[in-house]
Amino acid sequence: MKVERVTRAGLGVDNRLAAFIELQALPGTGIDQQTFWKGMAGLVQDFGPLNRELLHKRELLQERIDAWHVEHRGKPHDNAAYRAFLEEIGYLLPEGSDFSIDTANVDPEIASIPGPQLVVPVTNARYVLNAANARWGSLYDCLYGTDAMGSPAPAGGYDRGRGARVVARSRVFLDEAFPIQGTSHADVRRYYVKDGALLVDDQPLVNPEKFAGYRGNPKAPDAVLLRNHGLHVELVFDRAHPIGSRDQACLADVVLESAVSAIMDCEDSVACVDAEDKVQAYSNWLGLMNGNLSAEFDKGGRKVTRRLNPDRLYTAPHGGPLVLKGRALQWVRNVGHLMTTPAILDKDGNEVFEGLMDALVTTAIAIHDLKKSEGPRNSVMGSVYVVKPKMHGPEEVAFANDVFGRVEEILGLPKYTVKLGIMDEERRTSVNLKECIRAARHRVAFINTGFLDRTGDEIHTSMEAGPFSRKDFIKRKAWITGYENQNVDIGLECGLSGKAQIGKGMWAMPDMMAAMLEQKIEHPKAGANTAWVPSPTAATLHALHYHKIDVFAVQKKLAAGGRRAYVDTLLDIPLAAYRKWTDAQIMREVENNVQGILGYVVRWVDQGVGCSKVPDINDVGLMEDRATCRISAQHVANWLHHAVVSEAQVMEALKKMAEVVDRQNAGDPAYVPMAPGLQGLAFQAACDLIFLGRFQPSGYTEPVLHQRRAQVKAAQAGH
Repeated sequence: MKVERVTRAGLGVDNRLAAFIELQALPGTGIDQQTFWKGMAGLVQDFGPLNRELLHKRELLQERIDAWHVEHRGKPHDNAAYRAFLEEIGYLLPEGSDFSIDTANVDPEIASIPGPQLVVPVTNARYVLNAANARWGSLYDCLYGTDAMGSPAPAGGYDRGRGARVVARSRVFLDEAFPIQGTSHADVRRYYVKDGALLVDDQPLVNPEKFAGYRGNPKAPDAVLLRNHGLHVELVFDRAHPIGSRDQACLADVVLESAVSAIMDCEDSVACVDAEDKVQAYSNWLGLMNGNLSAEFDKGGRKVTRRLNPDRLYTAPHGGPLVLKGRALQWVRNVGHLMTTPAILDKDGNEVFEGLMDALVTTAIAIHDLKKSEGPRNSVMGSVYVVKPKMHGPEEVAFANDVFGRVEEILGLPKYTVKLGIMDEERRTSVNLKECIRAARHRVAFINTGFLDRTGDEIHTSMEAGPFSRKDFIKRKAWITGYENQNVDIGLECGLSGKAQIGKGMWAMPDMMAAMLEQKIEHPKAGANTAWVPSPTAATLHALHYHKIDVFAVQKKLAAGGRRAYVDTLLDIPLAAYRKWTDAQIMREVENNVQGILGYVVRWVDQGVGCSKVPDINDVGLMEDRATCRISAQHVANWLHHAVVSEAQVMEALKKMAEVVDRQNAGDPAYVPMAPGLQGLAFQAACDLIFLGRFQPSGYTEPVLHQRRAQVKAAQAGH
């Protein structure tokens, strides 16, 4: 594809990116063009070689680990010898003395309010707005419109019986979170405010301090605001409302503070392969930071425009205004250290590292929020929140810390303005977690277990050790519990409680809310003060868990008990101990993996969709992104390598599943079928991910996907 470039400070910049930076991103920040481009050139020149060295070290370590496993193949696994070897090669580092992070100016949504966290592709403005506005959600709508109460949402018009069940279920929640002395919310006829206190049929709350404010006339409020474990709940009263008119207390809705924070993702859930794509991503991030983002779409035959919600206004219990944020606190997830981008070429004509570009551009854009003196803010503490994924060990975290230090210097920001979210999703980070946190102790505001990428890295790192268990069994092995527990325990040891988020992973089945309500309560019970959800609806339902569980009390108890898991558990490789698989079991596992890969990759490569709900082999819709694709591809590559399956069997599965995926996408007019020809670039990408999977850097999917997507875009542009 022919790219028009302009020269800036010796860099060859795609003119689409240059125009965006100079005409949209910088105006209003106080940063002039010369300062920005000179800073970018210096960042590329000084940090590019270090970035290259770190990637080379990954490769050298992997070669040594591969060789060790090959040498010891067929012998009983010697844990002590394996650990000593990892220490000898510098993969496993000594753990240093105790310390506590000293991150300052952290917003309460990160430091002191446990709650759900949404992750959305930043390239889709509608999704981004939905996520930002998911700070508040209707419990009535979420219970009515999902299977949360055990049965699916009814088709057609309003079902009064189901509506009554929703109201009853919501009142059970209110009784649990906000009990009233001597009565139940189910029996109440009147809520009112008197002398700064909430009275419910003349009775006080058991915990009167949970009353946080109201709207309207205190004798008959339009809304009552409650607070439990830091999260707000709004009772909405409206006698003209279809539900409120039939309710004895005129209660029309129960609105929950839901997605306390959200990650606007430039990484695993997007398909950004060139300047055009990056400008789309950066534009939406800019719209969030300056507050102007909007999206227009058709809904039920009419045009709807969505914008960022304003803040919410109340009267405090004893009078005076109370303002609450109307939007989730927003993080931006940059790309990792691996990929380069054609959006900028260095002075020698080489693509620059995309992570360096992300660091400077996303932080510069965030200055729009930092400079606001009025109106809705993202960070009231003057911080910028950046999630940094896929780092391998403390050196790479230290590198990220230094990069953002340089970014702050370029942009004239106070030191440690940028707060770092460390994804604990690569094995070399997990086994050296304390030292990873230490490397960013002045700016870390989040650690998160990304068990999907972590599983992909587990397979790739130990590819030569032998065939891995089936995927469901990998999840049941001791290493994953050890990994999850150690993350929390070390986070608490390093003083993250009350200063930073300790997060848990994604609920991957967006249509299965009853199962989520049953299972995801384990995250706050485990001491996590945030966990990922796939939709605003899931955020509202998951918020119920943070009302049930006092996360800070759990953290206090866990911290007192000491560490529950150690490195040795994490080094227990989840290999198949007994390979008593039938041919049918083997092929079902391969077909399930292959279907997930194809269902995801075909949209990524052909349409540039980086996150998809892909039906699995049982037709359960699963949220797929590059992390899930990485697991599936590495798993099949592992079984191929150890002759559990043959290339012919895998190819047969690919052909069979291509037809299934075609059928599942039959209703999409933009979809290009793979079968029967199987010649398309998407199908080829899926083959590459599997058959060349062993040779992909760290088992990542990006190099293959980017290459094939760029080819499709070039063909579409007629080049």
